[in-house]
Amino acid sequence: MSFNNILLDIQEGIATISVNRPKALNALNPEVMGEIAEALKQISANKDVRVAVLTGTGDKAFVAGADISVMANQTPMEAKRFSASGQEVLLTMEAMDIPIIAAVNGFALGGGTEIAMACDFIYASEKAKFGQPEINLGIIPGFGGTQRLARLVGKGWAKELCLTGEIISAQLAKEIGLVNKVFPAEELMAETMKTAKLMASKGRAALRAIKQVMNRGNDVDLRNGCAMEVDAFAIAFTSPDAKEGLTAFLEKRKPEFKGEI
Repeated sequence: MSFNNILLDIQEGIATISVNRPKALNALNPEVMGEIAEALKQISANKDVRVAVLTGTGDKAFVAGADISVMANQTPMEAKRFSASGQEVLLTMEAMDIPIIAAVNGFALGGGTEIAMACDFIYASEKAKFGQPEINLGIIPGFGGTQRLARLVGKGWAKELCLTGEIISAQLAKEIGLVNKVFPAEELMAETMKTAKLMASKGRAALRAIKQVMNRGNDVDLRNGCAMEVDAFAIAFTSPDAKEGLTAFLEKRKPEFKGEI
């Protein structure tokens, strides 16, 4: 499938999805979300891919939000379908076996913040801006913003951002725990790729297990979360990469993980 609204590049075990509507500040509409969903399918089917990066083209926006020109003409039922389908794409991102890094290069507002939060963690340019400004339009976040934001930064900050529509800097986003690291704009992708390559060098089974257990454990109590970890710990031992990693340690050499599961 060819894409009209995104770019998909796969190199050295790393898949990069770039939302490619710079004239529209990479705004999300049903077509964009459908293409992201298809890209995720292709990435999931490619066993050579161990890490993904999500970013936006141009120097102004990561994803500036949902396409208001489309939303303004939606009926309530069309809006519901748009919200539900968008949430399904973000849930798919969270459920994928491989980790995904959001490289936020500019405005990440509304749906932009929401899609970034569905990644495993966020790196941001010093120029990046975050926020859930839907309330300024008389509506609310529809791609999981009221739920993921509170889980990441706590209810106080999440409520303030959603109830005021305030847009915050990358540095403040880092201080409240939304963003992991902030870099000069010209260094963002290089630093993101450095981390992506580091993760891609690890065992695929271990990457998958850590992501799945941490995501699922977030919704249960500590005892049940630890029980999930025990099972995942045992299952990880069945992978060829586990044998290679343990053997390499004893032989005092660098492991050569094959990514087999």
